[in-house]
Amino acid sequence: MRVVAGQAKGLPLKAVPGNSTRPTTDKVKESIFNMIGPFFDGGTAVDLFAGSGGLGIEALSRGINHVIFTDKDKKAVETIQANLEKTKLTESAEVYRADAERGLKAMKKNGVKARLLFLDPPYHMEKAYGLMAKAVEFGLLEDDAIIVCEHERDIELPDETAGCVRFKKELYGNTIISIYRYQGEEGERID
Repeated sequence: MRVVAGQAKGLPLKAVPGNSTRPTTDKVKESIFNMIGPFFDGGTAVDLFAGSGGLGIEALSRGINHVIFTDKDKKAVETIQANLEKTKLTESAEVYRADAERGLKAMKKNGVKARLLFLDPPYHMEKAYGLMAKAVEFGLLEDDAIIVCEHERDIELPDETAGCVRFKKELYGNTIISIYRYQGEEGERID
């Protein structure tokens, strides 16, 4: 596992010890960023169920200004912090050990507005994809924000939910990447 592109390109990332997480492969990560970027001119990203922090770190490397990482696993939080230090991106990040919904509530309280939301829960936590609607309800997404959901092939996510419209769906082995765009409070279609 490594940073694919940008200022930290090529730097290896540590995986979370044990089998509690499922890191996004470099090939899938590169495909995701080719669909949503590939580079950015600032903004904030939120990496829920962050695991090793690979998606958020990739976003930082590609020009996102600030990433908020949340994971409830202590080993994951330690791994994210180590990976941020290794990539010299610590100053651009906040790392919290918290359950994802609690993390979203704290972000609401702090007035966070995200340009990118990574939603990659453990596959058995199908209900976690409902957090996209929570992020909308809490006002955490900028208009036109991108939401990246990684899910198992057997899990079918809706084409539209809570003002978010899926505009890409790609299959990689047993993994599907569904990418949504938040249409904004007015709900107008933004292409």
